Amino acid sequence: MKRFLIPLAMLAALLQAPAKVMEYDLHIAETQVAPAGKSVTGLTLNGSIPGPTLRFTEGDWARIRVHNDLPHHSTSTHWHGLLVPNAQDGVPEVTTPSIQPGTTHTFEFPIIQSGTYWYHSHTHLQEQQGLYGAIVIQPKNAPPSPRADREQVLLMSDWTNEDPHEVYRSLARATEWYSLKKGTTQSLYGAWKAGALPDFFARERTRMKPMDLSDIAYDAFLINGQPNTTLSGNPGETIRLRLINGSSATYFYLTSSTGPLTLVAADGKPVKPVKVERLLMAIGETYDALITLPATGTYQIRATAQDGSGHATATLGSGPLHPATDPPLPELYRMDHMLEAALDEGPGVHFPRPTAPYPILESPTPTAFPKNRPIRGIALHLTGDMERYLWSFNGKTMTEESVVPIKKGELLRIELINDTMMHHPIHLHGFFFRLVNQHGTRSPLKHTVDLPPMGRHTIEFEANTAGDWMFHCHLLYHMMAGMGRVFSVKDDQAIPASTMPDMAMDMPDMKDMPAMHHHSGISLGPKKAGVKQAEALGVNLGEHAHDMPALWANVSLQSHLSEGLINYRQLRDDYQIMWEAGWQNTDTTEYETDATWERWLGPDFRAFVGARFTNIEDANHRAIAGLRYRLPGMFWSTALIDSEGDARLSLTKTLQLTSRLAAFGKVDYDTGSQWEWSAGAEYVLTKSLSLVGQYSSDYGLGGGVNLRF
Repeated sequence: MKRFLIPLAMLAALLQAPAKVMEYDLHIAETQVAPAGKSVTGLTLNGSIPGPTLRFTEGDWARIRVHNDLPHHSTSTHWHGLLVPNAQDGVPEVTTPSIQPGTTHTFEFPIIQSGTYWYHSHTHLQEQQGLYGAIVIQPKNAPPSPRADREQVLLMSDWTNEDPHEVYRSLARATEWYSLKKGTTQSLYGAWKAGALPDFFARERTRMKPMDLSDIAYDAFLINGQPNTTLSGNPGETIRLRLINGSSATYFYLTSSTGPLTLVAADGKPVKPVKVERLLMAIGETYDALITLPATGTYQIRATAQDGSGHATATLGSGPLHPATDPPLPELYRMDHMLEAALDEGPGVHFPRPTAPYPILESPTPTAFPKNRPIRGIALHLTGDMERYLWSFNGKTMTEESVVPIKKGELLRIELINDTMMHHPIHLHGFFFRLVNQHGTRSPLKHTVDLPPMGRHTIEFEANTAGDWMFHCHLLYHMMAGMGRVFSVKDDQAIPASTMPDMAMDMPDMKDMPAMHHHSGISLGPKKAGVKQAEALGVNLGEHAHDMPALWANVSLQSHLSEGLINYRQLRDDYQIMWEAGWQNTDTTEYETDATWERWLGPDFRAFVGARFTNIEDANHRAIAGLRYRLPGMFWSTALIDSEGDARLSLTKTLQLTSRLAAFGKVDYDTGSQWEWSAGAEYVLTKSLSLVGQYSSDYGLGGGVNLRF
């Protein structure tokens, strides 16, 4: 069967002569672009976003010269979904050398497949800045089946005018600005309007953070680099749409006003034709879909962001416009529909907000492996949360556990279990896997799979090509935050015993979340277990060998007091300076400053040690140590003891009243100074500025601004 012949097919393609050589030159450069109407610096391929569509025929030889015209930064190019020799896969330092500024790297490989694929940078956050393009491969001996009169490529993406590294820093500090900008902030008023106050308080009681369908508030969504693009097509034609989700962090719903989409291929592989009214596309996926253009009128294909924050369109035909429709907006306060879809995906395909169409995808040919071949089972839990923005497999980042050793020729069955409240698109380099579904022996072949919140999927593949292959979340910022592994396939690999009981067996504590990677490649602190593991196995992790720190500050300047926090975060550690200074209702300005090292032990639990500096009467500088614990109701409690023998208990709470207005309060009991409390409100104006008013039992009533850096 074809899956066993991939290495032989690659060898045959290398030996056969003469293959047609298809040559391309790709120039990567910094360019002023304006996809969202504002001129900013982007990264272009041959002067455009997206880059040119690379077209091949099965059996060709690809020779692609990638020229790095960037002045200061290295780059890379990964051929997403293509079966290529490991050294040509394009993951910097893992498989292929980084392309340094002013240099050219030539990729050469045989084209041994057909279908719809794409390419993109695999360096840091460059994909978000514009480095991506489409790949179309025609079958060798006949047009794609079913036949169509015309083909059109629709490459969908997302665009932010912010520097992606600033976006990443904002996510690391758990800013609510992106939710506010998108209109998805959960508040007391919003819950009341939605008739969901019991749901709102139930979530707070169970200490669950508000649901997030996406991480970022984007400035534009694009099809072929434009918010609105026009495609050619004649009335009555059947058109094959080559759909590619090349976004960095956005799932799209696809709809066409011509009627249902007829899916005929998924991730480049044929599937039995099946109709869907609306298609949910995960990041990194491709689908081929057929539509028929009616005799009169202009028809629209619409790609709507999953969170409802915007869309991009493509139009065909002429005459009166027949617009496509957006799906209903998500129910922010009720998650039942999402959990139902994750637990029972069959009906979910036909929801107004459908799940991925996996239950109805069927391969036209058998894909199952022989039953008598041994198979090794691996359970991977998807772990992390938005609050700390740490993402991982089995609670460990790439720097903590990096490599899955695999012996060449092994059959792998991987159970993917999503323990988070977000979708994750999981992508495997170098192989297609069977996505096991109700069609059994004809389960479809894919290279990327969506894991819905609290959902699970089983995938199977034969590790028949040696090399180090990335396996990661294709939500770009999640990959950079640690959600990845290297599948290291070797002839002489020592592997664990092949056992396959319950897939959810004996997994580690999922509260132990991972860290972020430092995009400069500078390692801070000692090597972590995953880096040592990779070195012992001869695996180069490249940029994934480093954690990415983040630095930020919050400063409140009011008429009667000042409060603030400066925080440097790396992995699970926070190095903090916190202060309170007051000058109203007191003869002199009083201050209290804590300098601490805080260890993140889970979503609801932290421990810290440090020192307190103060000029408050009858108080001295002292060492401190304590614990923070989140109570039901989203109250943060702190218990602290100092070197003078005093103890302090604190309770704080923030309640979001509207999308911009929040109330907050704090009460302290100190064995030295007794009771102290404060309460106030904050109104957000911009990402960096808020108005604030506050009453303090020590310093009275005042107001001012909160600044965020």
